[in-house]
Amino acid sequence: MPHKPTILASDLEGVLVPEIWIAVAEKTGIERLRLTTRDIPDYDQLMAGRITILREHKLTLADIQAVIATVDPLPGALEFLDWARAQMQIIILSDTFYEFAAPLMVKLGQPTLFCNTIAVDANNNIAGYRLRQIDGKRKAVAALQSLDFRVIAMGDSYNDTTMLGAADAGILFRPPANIVAEFPQFPVLYEYERLREHLVSISRTDATSRSTEQA
Repeated sequence: MPHKPTILASDLEGVLVPEIWIAVAEKTGIERLRLTTRDIPDYDQLMAGRITILREHKLTLADIQAVIATVDPLPGALEFLDWARAQMQIIILSDTFYEFAAPLMVKLGQPTLFCNTIAVDANNNIAGYRLRQIDGKRKAVAALQSLDFRVIAMGDSYNDTTMLGAADAGILFRPPANIVAEFPQFPVLYEYERLREHLVSISRTDATSRSTEQA
């Protein structure tokens, strides 16, 4: 069987960079903005709540972007990405927005990013958003597989679980306890060093399987 090239599909927030909305909550003191996809599975419900809070506090897109400009990758994330790029191709599948993520992509070495877009009104208030696709992470994984790629996916939240299930190998990285409890089928890792070891192990297992099939 011909060898399939591997793509690592990774979530962004909580895996490679801190949660953007938690950073905004800490900057503004608005505790309700600390809720993320780790807490609320329904993304529409989560975003509707966020937009309502922003309106209540008269926070604009520029205010959010100013906070994001101060956010750096998680310790060890850039080194992990540099290592991973030497082993396989990388794509970031995220439910964040291009209007948020641009400075973070620069700090991560400009990996390919698939995410969503923000809608703003005449006063630069966040008025809504447009999903690239419903369940876009899973559909991106399926599309890559249809192009004959082998996909390893990693994430930490409810909105990552369908892509983990669709991938050839799915990994929970630094998830909260509720996600671990609800999705015991996925291996759970918390450190980049262990993540590297796990990816090497997957590659070795894949190579052994190919050798066995060819024998």
